[in-house]
Amino acid sequence: MTLTTLLLIIGSISTVITLIIVFLLKAHKNILVSFLQNFCGVLFIFSGWVKAIDPLGTAYKMEQYFDEFKTTFEGTWFSFIAPMFPVLSDQSIVFSVFMIVFEIVLGIMLVIGLKRKWTSWAFLILVAFFTFLTGFTYLTGYVPEGKNFFQFSEWAAYNANNMKVTDCGCFGDFIKLVPKTSFFKDIFLLFPAILFVSKFDKMHDLFNNKIKWGITILSTIGLLIYCFSNYSWDIPGTDFRPFKIGTDVMAQRELEIDAMSNVQIVAWKLKNREDGKIVELPYEVYMSQLQNYPKEEWEIIEQVKTEPTIKATKISEMEFTHLVDQYDITDELLEEDKASLMIVSHKLYMKVNQATRMVKDTSYLIDTVLIMNDGTETQEIVKTINEISEKEQRYYEYSWDKEFIEEYKNKIAPMVNKAKADGITTRIAIGGADPDAIAAFSREAGLENAVFLTADDILLKTIVRSNPGTLVWKKGKILHKWHINKLPSYDEIKNNFMK
Repeated sequence: MTLTTLLLIIGSISTVITLIIVFLLKAHKNILVSFLQNFCGVLFIFSGWVKAIDPLGTAYKMEQYFDEFKTTFEGTWFSFIAPMFPVLSDQSIVFSVFMIVFEIVLGIMLVIGLKRKWTSWAFLILVAFFTFLTGFTYLTGYVPEGKNFFQFSEWAAYNANNMKVTDCGCFGDFIKLVPKTSFFKDIFLLFPAILFVSKFDKMHDLFNNKIKWGITILSTIGLLIYCFSNYSWDIPGTDFRPFKIGTDVMAQRELEIDAMSNVQIVAWKLKNREDGKIVELPYEVYMSQLQNYPKEEWEIIEQVKTEPTIKATKISEMEFTHLVDQYDITDELLEEDKASLMIVSHKLYMKVNQATRMVKDTSYLIDTVLIMNDGTETQEIVKTINEISEKEQRYYEYSWDKEFIEEYKNKIAPMVNKAKADGITTRIAIGGADPDAIAAFSREAGLENAVFLTADDILLKTIVRSNPGTLVWKKGKILHKWHINKLPSYDEIKNNFMK
C-alpha cells in the first residue's frame, strides 16, 4: 500500500463519519473543522495502531534517533545536552509505548471531541515534535559525511545516502516512508493543528462526558495491555517485516540481489570544486565527455540510478559469520535440507568492567649443548628457568543481567544440548559483542560447545522481536519463531518441525 492510497482510505472513512455527525447526530458546528477532526483523528489512530502491533520496532527507531542526536550535539555549544540521549536510548521502549498509546488516545479524543482545547494543543505539540524528528532526518541529507549538522556553511547538495536514519517509522513497518515524504506530511498536518487551536470552540463534541471519559480510559488501559503483549509477553501477532513466518528467505534473497544487479546508472551529479555549481549529466553524455570534467575540477556527488524492480530489504543484506572460523555461513544456512534451530540475541545484556590481576611471568634461558651418544655428537636445545616474577595483567570482568542469563541457562542451554544429542544443528547468533564477551557468555550460560555466529544487530532485531528469540529454518524458509516467554518444550519443537 502507498501513502496516497492510505490517505484516500482515511479520507473516505472520515467523510462517512462526518456525514453521520452532520446528518444523523447533528452535532457539528463547522463541517470543515469536523472533517479535519475526523481525518486527523483516524490518521493518528491508524498510525499509532500499526506501531502498537510492534512497539519494539518504534523503540529501535527511537534508539537510532537518540544516537544521531548525541553525535550531532557533541562538539557544539549544545554539548551539555548530549549525555541525556544515551539515557533516553536506554528507556526507548518506555518512550515508545507512551508515544504509541498517547498518539492513538489523542486520535480518539479528536474524533469524540473530548477536552477540545487541551486536545488541540496536545495535537499541535505532538505534530510539531514529529515535524522536528522527520525534518531533522530529512535535512541531514544536505550534510556531507564528516560534517556536523550545525555547520550550515558546509551543507551541500541533497544526498539521501548522507542520512543516518533512512525512514521515519511513522507507520511502523506497514509502510516505509522516506524522511522527505514524512516531513512534508507533518508540515501538512501543522495546518489543521493550528486551526484546531484557534477554532477549538468550532470542533464537534460527541456523547456526554461520562461516555467520552469511559471510552478514553478503557482505550488507554486496553492499548497498554496490547502493547505489552506484543513485546514483553510475545512476538507481534502480525508481522510486517521481511522475516515473517513462512517466508522463503533464500528465494527472496535471490530475487532482491538479481533486482539490484539490474539497476542501471542513468545520470551523474557533479559539483564544481571552485564555484560549487552542480550539473546532472545523462550517463552517455558523461562517458563521452569525461575529458571536460577532470577530477581536479569536479567531484562526483551522486549516481542517479534506476529503481530496482524489487525493493531491497534486510534479507539481501543478511550475513552470518562463524565466530571461530570467521567465514560467511549464510549460504550454508539457507541451503540446508534438514531443519535447524537458531537462537537470536541482538545484544548481550551485561556490564563490562576493566580489572587487574597479578599473574606469574616466567623467563627462560635457552642454550645449545653437545651430547655424545655411541660416539656420535649431537646438539640439543636446553631451556632452563631464568626467573619467575609477577606482573600486573589487565582483563575484563563481565557482569550479566540475572534474568537474561537465567533464560539461557534454564531454557536455551537444555534445548541446545538435547538438539545436539539428536544430531540437530543449532546455532546461536549474537549481535553487538566481541569474541571475548561471547566466549565469557558461553561459559556462564553453559554453552561452551555451542556453535556461535555473529551478525549485524539490526538484522537480528528485524528477524525476531525477542532477546533471546528462537527460529526454525529449513531449506531457507522460516518455519516458525518464538518469543522466549512462549518457547515450547524441545520435544514439541522436535515433533512438530524437525521431521
